[in-house]
Amino acid sequence: ATADASQPTVNRLLLSARIVEASALRHTPAGLDALDMRLEHESLATQEGLQRLVTVQISAVAIGEMARRLSGQPLGTQGVFQGFLTQRRGGKTVVLQIQNFQPH
Repeated sequence: ATADASQPTVNRLLLSARIVEASALRHTPAGLDALDMRLEHESLATQEGLQRLVTVQISAVAIGEMARRLSGQPLGTQGVFQGFLTQRRGGKTVVLQIQNFQPH
């Protein structure tokens, strides 16, 4: 299905997380720097009046300047990651395409 231009669409994710895995900096076929990562988020969520611990890991990728910036961050670095959700080529896995990062 394609997006209906008459309807607004939103694909934006803001996630507090820490870096648990990071590959070596690589290059895309277009020659851009790319960094594959795995992020882990943990928080308390309330649903139906009950609190529960939520822990999730998500694959992420940064391209260009953001890849170079994040490649210098050690594992365990925590911060807020902002971007959009996509899929790997030929895959069905959800990936966060990182557009901004603020360490904390």
